[in-house]
Amino acid sequence: MKKVFFLVALAFAVMANAQVLEVSSVQQLNIPTGDVKVAGIAPDGSYILLTSGTNEGLKKFDLASGTTTVLTEAAGAGYNAGIAADGQTVIYRETSFDANHQRQQALKSHNLRSGKKQMLVRNTRSARKLALGGNLVAARPTCSIEDRQLMLTMGGITTQLSPLGTDKSYIWPSISPNGQKVLFYVSGYGAYVCNLNGSGLQYLGFNVRAPKWYNDDVVIGMNDQDNGEYITSSRIVAVTLDGRTQVLSNDIDAMYPYACDGKIVCSGLQGETYLINVR
Repeated sequence: MKKVFFLVALAFAVMANAQVLEVSSVQQLNIPTGDVKVAGIAPDGSYILLTSGTNEGLKKFDLASGTTTVLTEAAGAGYNAGIAADGQTVIYRETSFDANHQRQQALKSHNLRSGKKQMLVRNTRSARKLALGGNLVAARPTCSIEDRQLMLTMGGITTQLSPLGTDKSYIWPSISPNGQKVLFYVSGYGAYVCNLNGSGLQYLGFNVRAPKWYNDDVVIGMNDQDNGEYITSSRIVAVTLDGRTQVLSNDIDAMYPYACDGKIVCSGLQGETYLINVR
């Protein structure tokens, strides 16, 4: 009986550490280090978005030419910036404070081809309105966090999911590429995936922080360690919905990944920017 138990445990251990993605190369991009971090990557992998450590401003860095274009200098623009499916529309926030010192956010879009900027949502304190504004461009369900709870917006209607209960704090939500599942992280518990109605809850693990979809079956995130004040080490990990895991950045400290098919971009501990090519 002990032998059977050992073989079963060994099989699960092998599956948990099986290869998820094949890493072909890891390179540091020629971007000055310092107060800079990755904020997104184009669907076709042709460019990445960069922002400051405090999410101020947004820049487009072309991977082929190495040229950088300033899109906006607005405060908050780098937080949860979005890119439409065609890669030509960038959606970003603009943070300001009213006369009562309450934070407000507007949602704007920037067309990379024409350079035209458009106001999607005027100053608001509502995460629901911001989610709806993003939905107008993305034409798909969107999710957001309001009062630490997980919200889903579909067809202009916002509902609360919070599948682990309303006593939990939800962060880092996103919708799968096929629009059928919600990915999120629960503070103190870990990363989860569920259906759009909150059913089919799947646990991905505690050390999959800042999770993002790589495709409909694979999620990437960071396994970071800290000393109570700042991050001391971090690895990019990939996990599948069926429980396999893999470390993608064994030789570099990297965090906050973003992905498209074949490419993962992430930030280093000292402001470096890394590109992980996978297949």
